[in-house]
Amino acid sequence: MIFISSFSYAQQINIEEENSLKFQTHFFEALKQKAIKNYGKAIESLELCNEIDPLNVSVLFEFSKNHLELNNYFEANLFIDKALSLDPENTYLLHHKVAVLKAQRNFKNAIKIQKKLVQKQPKDSEELVFLYVQNQNFAEAEELIAKIEENAMSTLKLRAFKGFLENRKLLQQNIEKPADINNENIDIESLKKLYTDNKEFKLVRKILDIEASRELFELVYADSKEALELFPEQPYLYKMNGLALNMLEKYTEAIAVLTIGIDFVIDNTAMEADFYEQLSVSYEKLGNKSEALKYKQRATALRKEN
Repeated sequence: MIFISSFSYAQQINIEEENSLKFQTHFFEALKQKAIKNYGKAIESLELCNEIDPLNVSVLFEFSKNHLELNNYFEANLFIDKALSLDPENTYLLHHKVAVLKAQRNFKNAIKIQKKLVQKQPKDSEELVFLYVQNQNFAEAEELIAKIEENAMSTLKLRAFKGFLENRKLLQQNIEKPADINNENIDIESLKKLYTDNKEFKLVRKILDIEASRELFELVYADSKEALELFPEQPYLYKMNGLALNMLEKYTEAIAVLTIGIDFVIDNTAMEADFYEQLSVSYEKLGNKSEALKYKQRATALRKEN
């Protein structure tokens, strides 16, 4: 009996060690596939991990991250919620839950979770400002910015949000009432002189529109870059700068600009789709087919909403 008992125990140990080794092999394969943007393959490896340990938080977390990259929002939510049920105070999981909600434009619920994160880590306040702005909670955003500034935690991005909040009504009027100028017979130098004297957003917008229509992308790049110093909260300028960089074959720089600018797109799905289309172009030209497809799909989905 002692011999049989010892043999059974030894068998159990061997099975556990074998499963542990298999789990590690599949998990690291999933991480490797995710690193090279092969999200479908990563999910296949994670499924093998899940068969061995269905309550592993790291596996559930990785499931959600890969599904989010594929725009599978239902699955991304499902797995991150299951992970949070096992480890509800995990800040990495909470940050990811916010990312999933943002991708679905569910800013109201994202704000609830981000507030919880701010209580744990005050440095996360900037993201809460962004969510307030996206959800058009402008008063709350202004109040939080003032509080952050009191604590000397302001950043360049935060100052840009502040500029947006201070000027949004005037800027909206400028956008809605474009300059009454005949495109076909325009003297662009006169228009630029007028902009130099007045520094109105509607004028630089008109200048960039004309330059882009004439395919003067060196000028589009230079003028949009200069305008961003005056209007750092205007997503249109980031979009035009990114467009120009793409046309000038500076794709890595375009991605950097477009990634910053899209944060300033507020309740404008058409412009958000424009950003995703330009990002798709950048990644396509860099040979990153999976990222290009991901952003192309996002742009298409937003166009359908309109």
